[in-house]
Amino acid sequence: MKKFLEFKDVSYFYQTKESEIHALKSLSFDIDEGEFASLVGPSGCGKTTILSLIAGLLSASDGEILLGGKKIEKNDSRIGYMFQRDQLFEWRTIWQNITLGLEIQKKKKDEKMLALCEELLKKYDLYSFKNKKPRQLSGGMRQRVALIRTLVLEPSLLLLDEPFSALDFQTRLKVCDDVYDIIKKEKKTALLVTHDISEALSMSNKIIILSSRPASVKEVMKVEFDGDSPLKKREDKDFGKNFDKIWRNLT
Repeated sequence: MKKFLEFKDVSYFYQTKESEIHALKSLSFDIDEGEFASLVGPSGCGKTTILSLIAGLLSASDGEILLGGKKIEKNDSRIGYMFQRDQLFEWRTIWQNITLGLEIQKKKKDEKMLALCEELLKKYDLYSFKNKKPRQLSGGMRQRVALIRTLVLEPSLLLLDEPFSALDFQTRLKVCDDVYDIIKKEKKTALLVTHDISEALSMSNKIIILSSRPASVKEVMKVEFDGDSPLKKREDKDFGKNFDKIWRNLT
């Protein structure tokens, strides 16, 4: 497999009135093209900071971050970011929400990209809701809309910052399956940040386990379970054993 995202001895620190805070220390890991990876670690260890560095919202204090062998730029179009909440605008229709990125990039009349919007809505059973408002959709449907809005801009890498945390448990399981299916079908590379070990295990084929702050890599686990969906993978006979291994590594 070809290395796609590379962290090379990345450190990040910032100043407060009282002291200098070291959030990341000599962090090194890589994600292959087409992989679905997860970051897990103790609360406050710097997982969201890592996503912010990849997205170009922050700059590393030391080290190097490469995407496809090239340095990441601010507002890098190769990167799509899906947040904890769906961030849909309630006064806009589903179609208007999905095409928001095209408006911002002044591509709203780009026929190829508009055709992609329609194609993705149809492909993932949302086309009949395109003139509805977000409040008329279920939580799971809203998350699919948020993902499609990101995919429309054709990013190479998807960053998922606890995108299921606002959902109840049953909805969360269903949406995990939906999002996983969409990402695999669209052949995207993805990095998920989650506090939920079971979620990381069921969705990923690589799990990067972080230490407490300043975060460094404690272990990189390769995971392969039977099943073609996160829900099915939870039924694998080795699922519990791997859960315990990660749990012990975090405590």
